[in-house]
Amino acid sequence: MASAGSAPSARRSRTDFISTKWAKLFFAVVAIQMFICVAFEAYVFGRFQTAYNGTTADSPALESQYRTIPTFLTLFIFGFIYVLFLAWDALRLKNTIQIIGLCIANMALFIYTILQIEQIDDSIQELQSKGYLRDAFPGVEVRGAIKPFLVAIPAIIGVTTIAMSFVAYQLYHVFAWDILKQIGADYRMKKRLFWYQALQVYIALLKFDFFFFLGFTIQFLVIVSGKTDVELGLTIAAIPVTIGILLCAALFTQRETKLGMCGIILLYFGGLAYFFFKLVRIYQPIKEAHYRAVRRSLTAFAVLTILLIILTIINAFICMNNFGAGLKQHLVKPKGQDPEKEDANSYQMNEQKPPLSSRMTID
Repeated sequence: MASAGSAPSARRSRTDFISTKWAKLFFAVVAIQMFICVAFEAYVFGRFQTAYNGTTADSPALESQYRTIPTFLTLFIFGFIYVLFLAWDALRLKNTIQIIGLCIANMALFIYTILQIEQIDDSIQELQSKGYLRDAFPGVEVRGAIKPFLVAIPAIIGVTTIAMSFVAYQLYHVFAWDILKQIGADYRMKKRLFWYQALQVYIALLKFDFFFFLGFTIQFLVIVSGKTDVELGLTIAAIPVTIGILLCAALFTQRETKLGMCGIILLYFGGLAYFFFKLVRIYQPIKEAHYRAVRRSLTAFAVLTILLIILTIINAFICMNNFGAGLKQHLVKPKGQDPEKEDANSYQMNEQKPPLSSRMTID
Protein backbone atom coordinates (compact mmCIF):
# COMPACT_ATOMS: atom_id res chain seq x y z
CA MET A 1 0.00 0.00 0.00
CA ALA A 2 2.88 2.32 0.81
CA SER A 3 4.43 1.83 -2.57
CA ALA A 4 1.14 2.47 -4.28
CA GLY A 5 0.77 5.71 -2.39
CA SER A 6 4.30 6.81 -3.19
CA ALA A 7 3.86 6.50 -6.95
CA PRO A 8 1.23 9.27 -7.29
CA SER A 9 3.35 11.42 -4.97
CA ALA A 10 6.37 10.95 -7.22
CA ARG A 11 4.30 11.76 -10.27
CA ARG A 12 3.00 14.92 -8.65
CA SER A 13 6.50 16.03 -7.70
CA ARG A 14 7.63 15.87 -11.32
CA THR A 15 4.99 18.40 -12.35
CA ASP A 16 5.13 20.69 -9.32
CA PHE A 17 7.14 23.24 -11.30
CA ILE A 18 4.18 23.86 -13.63
CA SER A 19 1.41 23.68 -11.04
CA THR A 20 0.89 27.45 -10.72
CA LYS A 21 -1.31 29.48 -13.02
CA TRP A 22 1.46 31.72 -14.39
CA ALA A 23 3.86 28.82 -14.97
CA LYS A 24 1.21 26.94 -16.92
CA LEU A 25 0.40 30.04 -18.96
CA PHE A 26 4.06 30.73 -19.79
CA PHE A 27 4.68 27.18 -20.94
CA ALA A 28 1.41 27.13 -22.91
CA VAL A 29 2.27 30.37 -24.74
CA VAL A 30 5.70 29.06 -25.76
CA ALA A 31 4.25 25.67 -26.77
CA ILE A 32 1.53 27.26 -28.95
CA GLN A 33 4.14 29.43 -30.65
CA MET A 34 6.28 26.37 -31.35
CA PHE A 35 3.46 24.28 -32.85
CA ILE A 36 2.13 27.06 -35.10
CA CYS A 37 5.53 28.32 -36.30
CA VAL A 38 6.95 24.83 -36.85
CA ALA A 39 3.84 23.96 -38.90
CA PHE A 40 4.26 27.12 -41.02
CA GLU A 41 8.00 26.53 -41.49
CA ALA A 42 7.33 22.90 -42.45
CA TYR A 43 4.74 24.04 -45.01
CA VAL A 44 7.20 26.51 -46.54
CA PHE A 45 9.88 23.82 -46.70
CA GLY A 46 7.49 21.29 -48.24
CA ARG A 47 6.16 23.77 -50.80
CA PHE A 48 9.70 24.73 -51.82
CA GLN A 49 10.81 21.10 -52.16
CA THR A 50 7.73 20.32 -54.26
CA ALA A 51 8.41 23.26 -56.57
CA TYR A 52 12.09 22.38 -57.03
CA ASN A 53 12.51 20.45 -60.28
CA GLY A 54 15.48 18.39 -59.06
CA THR A 55 17.99 19.82 -61.50
CA THR A 56 21.51 20.06 -60.12
CA ALA A 57 22.71 23.64 -59.85
CA ASP A 58 25.40 24.47 -62.38
CA SER A 59 27.38 26.83 -60.13
CA PRO A 60 28.44 27.02 -56.45
CA ALA A 61 26.54 30.31 -56.07
CA LEU A 62 23.24 28.75 -57.20
CA GLU A 63 23.90 25.67 -55.06
CA SER A 64 24.29 27.98 -52.04
CA GLN A 65 21.02 29.70 -52.89
CA TYR A 66 19.26 26.31 -53.01
CA ARG A 67 20.73 25.22 -49.67
CA THR A 68 19.72 28.49 -48.00
CA ILE A 69 16.03 27.64 -47.72
CA PRO A 70 16.12 24.13 -46.20
CA THR A 71 18.93 25.20 -43.86
CA PHE A 72 17.00 28.22 -42.61
CA LEU A 73 13.83 26.25 -42.08
CA THR A 74 15.62 23.40 -40.27
CA LEU A 75 17.43 25.92 -38.07
CA PHE A 76 14.20 27.71 -37.19
CA ILE A 77 12.42 24.47 -36.33
CA PHE A 78 15.29 23.55 -34.02
CA GLY A 79 15.18 27.06 -32.53
CA PHE A 80 11.49 26.87 -31.62
CA ILE A 81 11.92 23.42 -30.06
CA TYR A 82 14.99 24.61 -28.14
CA VAL A 83 13.10 27.62 -26.77
CA LEU A 84 10.34 25.30 -25.55
CA PHE A 85 12.93 23.08 -23.84
CA LEU A 86 14.55 26.10 -22.15
CA ALA A 87 11.12 27.29 -20.99
CA TRP A 88 10.48 23.89 -19.36
CA ASP A 89 13.97 24.00 -17.85
CA ALA A 90 13.55 27.55 -16.48
CA LEU A 91 10.17 26.80 -14.90
CA ARG A 92 11.47 23.57 -13.39
CA LEU A 93 14.38 25.42 -11.77
CA LYS A 94 12.37 28.59 -11.02
CA ASN A 95 15.12 30.45 -12.83
CA THR A 96 13.82 33.99 -13.34
CA ILE A 97 16.99 35.02 -15.17
CA GLN A 98 16.52 32.31 -17.78
CA ILE A 99 12.86 33.25 -18.24
CA ILE A 100 13.86 36.86 -18.93
CA GLY A 101 16.54 35.55 -21.28
CA LEU A 102 13.90 33.56 -23.14
CA CYS A 103 11.91 36.74 -23.77
CA ILE A 104 15.05 38.37 -25.20
CA ALA A 105 15.86 35.26 -27.27
CA ASN A 106 12.32 35.27 -28.65
CA MET A 107 12.82 38.88 -29.70
CA ALA A 108 16.02 37.79 -31.49
CA LEU A 109 13.99 35.11 -33.30
CA PHE A 110 11.48 37.82 -34.25
CA ILE A 111 14.23 39.92 -35.85
CA TYR A 112 15.74 36.91 -37.57
CA THR A 113 12.44 35.77 -39.06
CA ILE A 114 12.03 39.24 -40.57
CA LEU A 115 15.46 38.82 -42.20
CA GLN A 116 14.32 35.39 -43.35
CA ILE A 117 11.53 36.85 -45.52
CA GLU A 118 13.81 38.88 -47.79
CA GLN A 119 16.63 36.34 -47.85
CA ILE A 120 14.40 33.41 -48.84
CA ASP A 121 12.58 35.62 -51.34
CA ASP A 122 15.91 36.55 -52.98
CA SER A 123 16.97 32.89 -53.16
CA ILE A 124 13.67 31.78 -54.71
CA GLN A 125 13.73 34.65 -57.20
CA GLU A 126 17.24 33.75 -58.35
CA LEU A 127 16.47 30.02 -58.60
CA GLN A 128 13.22 30.72 -60.44
CA SER A 129 14.93 33.00 -62.95
CA LYS A 130 17.28 30.15 -63.80
CA GLY A 131 14.44 27.67 -64.26
CA TYR A 132 15.02 25.53 -61.17
CA LEU A 133 11.53 26.04 -59.67
CA ARG A 134 8.08 25.15 -60.99
CA ASP A 135 4.88 26.93 -60.00
CA ALA A 136 3.54 25.94 -56.60
CA PHE A 137 0.01 25.75 -58.05
CA PRO A 138 -1.26 26.26 -61.60
CA GLY A 139 -0.70 29.94 -62.27
CA VAL A 140 0.72 30.59 -58.78
CA GLU A 141 4.46 31.08 -58.32
CA VAL A 142 6.11 29.50 -55.29
CA ARG A 143 7.00 32.96 -53.97
CA GLY A 144 3.35 33.95 -53.81
CA ALA A 145 2.37 30.65 -52.20
CA ILE A 146 4.80 30.85 -49.28
CA LYS A 147 5.08 34.62 -48.72
CA PRO A 148 1.97 34.88 -46.46
CA PHE A 149 3.35 32.17 -44.17
CA LEU A 150 6.78 33.81 -44.00
CA VAL A 151 5.12 37.12 -43.05
CA ALA A 152 2.82 35.48 -40.50
CA ILE A 153 5.68 33.85 -38.57
CA PRO A 154 7.30 37.07 -37.24
CA ALA A 155 3.83 38.46 -36.50
CA ILE A 156 3.08 35.41 -34.33
CA ILE A 157 6.49 35.64 -32.63
CA GLY A 158 5.97 39.34 -31.92
CA VAL A 159 2.61 38.74 -30.23
CA THR A 160 4.05 35.77 -28.34
CA THR A 161 7.02 37.84 -27.11
CA ILE A 162 4.66 40.45 -25.65
CA ALA A 163 2.63 37.71 -23.93
CA MET A 164 5.79 36.01 -22.64
CA SER A 165 7.09 39.29 -21.22
CA PHE A 166 3.84 39.94 -19.36
CA VAL A 167 3.74 36.44 -17.87
CA ALA A 168 7.47 36.61 -17.07
CA TYR A 169 6.78 39.76 -15.02
CA GLN A 170 4.18 37.86 -13.01
CA LEU A 171 6.51 34.88 -12.58
CA TYR A 172 9.24 37.21 -11.34
CA HIS A 173 7.04 38.22 -8.41
CA VAL A 174 5.99 34.63 -7.72
CA PHE A 175 9.56 33.30 -7.68
CA ALA A 176 10.87 36.34 -5.77
CA TRP A 177 8.28 35.72 -3.05
CA ASP A 178 9.33 32.07 -2.81
CA ILE A 179 12.98 33.10 -2.37
CA LEU A 180 12.09 35.80 0.15
CA LYS A 181 10.20 33.27 2.27
CA GLN A 182 13.28 31.05 2.20
CA ILE A 183 15.99 33.60 3.03
CA GLY A 184 14.02 35.85 5.37
CA ALA A 185 15.64 39.19 6.20
CA ASP A 186 19.16 37.86 6.81
CA TYR A 187 21.59 40.37 5.23
CA ARG A 188 24.35 37.83 4.68
CA MET A 189 21.97 35.49 2.91
CA LYS A 190 20.74 38.31 0.69
CA LYS A 191 24.32 39.18 -0.18
CA ARG A 192 25.03 35.61 -1.18
CA LEU A 193 21.75 35.53 -3.07
CA PHE A 194 23.26 38.21 -5.33
CA TRP A 195 26.13 35.87 -6.17
CA TYR A 196 23.68 33.03 -6.67
CA GLN A 197 21.80 35.13 -9.21
CA ALA A 198 25.10 35.84 -10.97
CA LEU A 199 25.50 32.07 -11.28
CA GLN A 200 22.01 31.81 -12.72
CA VAL A 201 22.89 34.46 -15.31
CA TYR A 202 26.11 32.63 -16.19
CA ILE A 203 24.43 29.24 -16.65
CA ALA A 204 21.61 30.78 -18.71
CA LEU A 205 24.17 32.51 -20.94
CA LEU A 206 25.93 29.18 -21.57
CA LYS A 207 22.64 27.66 -22.77
CA PHE A 208 22.00 30.53 -25.19
CA ASP A 209 25.67 30.53 -26.33
CA PHE A 210 25.19 26.94 -27.46
CA PHE A 211 22.23 27.74 -29.72
CA PHE A 212 23.70 30.81 -31.43
CA PHE A 213 27.10 29.21 -31.97
CA LEU A 214 25.47 26.09 -33.40
CA GLY A 215 23.20 28.19 -35.64
CA PHE A 216 26.14 30.15 -37.04
CA THR A 217 28.21 27.01 -37.61
CA ILE A 218 25.43 25.09 -39.39
CA GLN A 219 24.82 27.97 -41.80
CA PHE A 220 28.52 28.29 -42.49
CA LEU A 221 29.01 24.57 -43.09
CA VAL A 222 25.97 24.00 -45.31
CA ILE A 223 25.51 27.22 -47.28
CA VAL A 224 28.84 29.04 -47.59
CA SER A 225 30.82 27.99 -50.65
CA GLY A 226 34.55 28.17 -51.28
CA LYS A 227 35.64 26.57 -47.98
CA THR A 228 39.05 24.89 -47.86
CA ASP A 229 39.34 21.36 -46.47
CA VAL A 230 41.24 22.66 -43.44
CA GLU A 231 38.63 25.33 -42.72
CA LEU A 232 35.84 22.79 -43.12
CA GLY A 233 37.50 20.26 -40.81
CA LEU A 234 38.23 22.82 -38.11
CA THR A 235 34.66 24.13 -38.21
CA ILE A 236 33.18 20.63 -37.87
CA ALA A 237 35.57 19.82 -35.00
CA ALA A 238 34.58 23.05 -33.24
CA ILE A 239 31.03 21.77 -32.56
CA PRO A 240 31.88 18.95 -30.09
CA VAL A 241 34.73 21.03 -28.66
CA THR A 242 32.33 23.89 -27.95
CA ILE A 243 29.84 21.57 -26.24
CA GLY A 244 32.68 20.24 -24.08
CA ILE A 245 33.80 23.78 -23.19
CA LEU A 246 30.29 24.81 -22.11
CA LEU A 247 29.85 21.69 -19.96
CA CYS A 248 33.28 22.20 -18.35
CA ALA A 249 32.46 25.87 -17.75
CA ALA A 250 29.38 24.90 -15.72
CA LEU A 251 31.30 22.18 -13.86
CA PHE A 252 34.26 24.41 -12.98
CA THR A 253 31.88 27.09 -11.70
CA GLN A 254 30.01 24.58 -9.55
CA ARG A 255 33.26 23.15 -8.14
CA GLU A 256 34.83 26.63 -7.82
CA THR A 257 37.93 25.55 -9.75
CA LYS A 258 39.87 28.75 -10.49
CA LEU A 259 42.50 27.18 -12.74
CA GLY A 260 39.80 25.56 -14.88
CA MET A 261 37.83 28.80 -15.05
CA CYS A 262 40.93 30.71 -16.18
CA GLY A 263 41.37 28.20 -18.99
CA ILE A 264 37.71 28.50 -19.96
CA ILE A 265 37.91 32.31 -20.03
CA LEU A 266 40.94 32.11 -22.33
CA LEU A 267 38.90 29.86 -24.64
CA TYR A 268 36.07 32.44 -24.54
CA PHE A 269 38.51 35.08 -25.78
CA GLY A 270 39.58 32.68 -28.53
CA GLY A 271 35.92 32.26 -29.54
CA LEU A 272 35.46 36.03 -29.48
CA ALA A 273 38.43 36.48 -31.83
CA TYR A 274 37.04 33.77 -34.13
CA PHE A 275 33.65 35.49 -34.52
CA PHE A 276 35.24 38.92 -35.05
CA PHE A 277 37.40 37.32 -37.76
CA LYS A 278 34.35 35.75 -39.42
CA LEU A 279 32.39 38.99 -39.24
CA VAL A 280 35.18 40.83 -41.07
CA ARG A 281 35.64 37.96 -43.55
CA ILE A 282 31.96 38.03 -44.54
CA TYR A 283 32.41 41.55 -45.95
CA GLN A 284 35.82 41.14 -47.55
CA PRO A 285 35.50 41.83 -51.31
CA ILE A 286 37.54 38.73 -52.17
CA LYS A 287 35.15 36.47 -50.19
CA GLU A 288 31.90 38.35 -50.80
CA ALA A 289 30.55 35.94 -53.43
CA HIS A 290 30.90 32.92 -51.11
CA TYR A 291 28.83 34.55 -48.35
CA ARG A 292 26.25 36.36 -50.49
CA ALA A 293 23.47 33.80 -50.01
CA VAL A 294 23.60 33.99 -46.23
CA ARG A 295 25.34 37.28 -45.45
CA ARG A 296 22.54 38.95 -43.50
CA SER A 297 21.70 35.94 -41.35
CA LEU A 298 25.35 35.13 -40.62
CA THR A 299 25.93 38.75 -39.64
CA ALA A 300 22.98 38.65 -37.24
CA PHE A 301 24.15 35.40 -35.68
CA ALA A 302 27.77 36.59 -35.44
CA VAL A 303 26.83 39.88 -33.76
CA LEU A 304 24.49 38.17 -31.28
CA THR A 305 27.11 35.53 -30.50
CA ILE A 306 29.78 38.19 -29.93
CA LEU A 307 27.49 40.04 -27.51
CA LEU A 308 26.69 36.80 -25.66
CA ILE A 309 30.37 35.84 -25.39
CA ILE A 310 31.24 39.28 -23.98
CA LEU A 311 28.45 38.97 -21.40
CA THR A 312 29.59 35.42 -20.60
CA ILE A 313 33.19 36.57 -20.02
CA ILE A 314 32.07 39.38 -17.72
CA ASN A 315 29.86 37.01 -15.75
CA ALA A 316 32.60 34.38 -15.58
CA PHE A 317 34.88 36.93 -13.88
CA ILE A 318 32.09 37.88 -11.46
CA CYS A 319 31.48 34.23 -10.55
CA MET A 320 35.19 33.47 -10.19
CA ASN A 321 35.64 36.51 -7.94
CA ASN A 322 33.09 34.96 -5.57
CA PHE A 323 34.90 31.60 -5.30
CA GLY A 324 35.65 30.74 -1.68
CA ALA A 325 33.00 33.10 -0.29
CA GLY A 326 30.95 30.24 1.18
CA LEU A 327 28.33 29.90 -1.52
CA LYS A 328 29.56 26.50 -2.70
CA GLN A 329 28.18 24.72 0.36
CA HIS A 330 24.72 26.02 -0.42
CA LEU A 331 24.74 24.98 -4.06
CA VAL A 332 25.02 21.26 -3.45
CA LYS A 333 22.20 18.87 -4.26
CA PRO A 334 20.52 17.18 -1.33
CA LYS A 335 20.88 13.43 -1.06
CA GLY A 336 18.02 11.43 -2.50
CA GLN A 337 16.94 14.25 -4.81
CA ASP A 338 14.41 13.30 -7.48
CA PRO A 339 16.32 12.71 -10.74
CA GLU A 340 13.75 14.88 -12.50
CA LYS A 341 15.07 17.83 -10.51
CA GLU A 342 18.71 17.25 -11.27
CA ASP A 343 20.50 19.38 -13.80
CA ALA A 344 24.25 19.27 -14.27
CA ASN A 345 24.29 22.80 -15.61
CA SER A 346 21.98 24.41 -13.05
CA TYR A 347 22.06 25.33 -9.39
CA GLN A 348 19.60 25.31 -6.54
CA MET A 349 19.78 27.16 -3.26
CA ASN A 350 19.29 24.52 -0.59
CA GLU A 351 17.77 25.53 2.66
CA GLN A 352 20.18 25.15 5.59
CA LYS A 353 18.43 25.29 8.97
CA PRO A 354 20.53 25.15 12.15
CA PRO A 355 18.97 23.14 14.97
CA LEU A 356 18.72 26.02 17.41
CA SER A 357 17.37 28.73 15.19
CA SER A 358 13.86 29.26 13.91
CA ARG A 359 15.10 31.24 10.94
CA MET A 360 17.38 29.96 8.22
CA THR A 361 20.96 31.30 8.23
CA ILE A 362 23.73 30.62 5.80
CA ASP A 363 26.73 30.46 8.16
